[in-house]
Amino acid sequence: MSALEITQEQQDAVEQVAGFIAKWGMTVPAILTLESMRPLSYVGSQFMHMLTPSLMAVLTVPQWEALAHLLEDRRGLDHVIGAIEKADEAR
Repeated sequence: MSALEITQEQQDAVEQVAGFIAKWGMTVPAILTLESMRPLSYVGSQFMHMLTPSLMAVLTVPQWEALAHLLEDRRGLDHVIGAIEKADEAR
């Protein structure tokens, strides 16, 4: 299996979401939610595409869609969880 390729836009979106989660002290609930959706990560990413118009408080539309594309690959989920943990440690 090839290495997971993450675009700069995806990385920026992950860092922004991770920082938001850490800032509000939601690290544990966020990681639990992401881990619980692991078997359905592709379905979850498709659900994110549906929610795009209503969830622009944290990310721009392109960032939100880039994050959804990243989560289509289960390895992207590991990357997001790692970024959340890193942001929490930095906080």
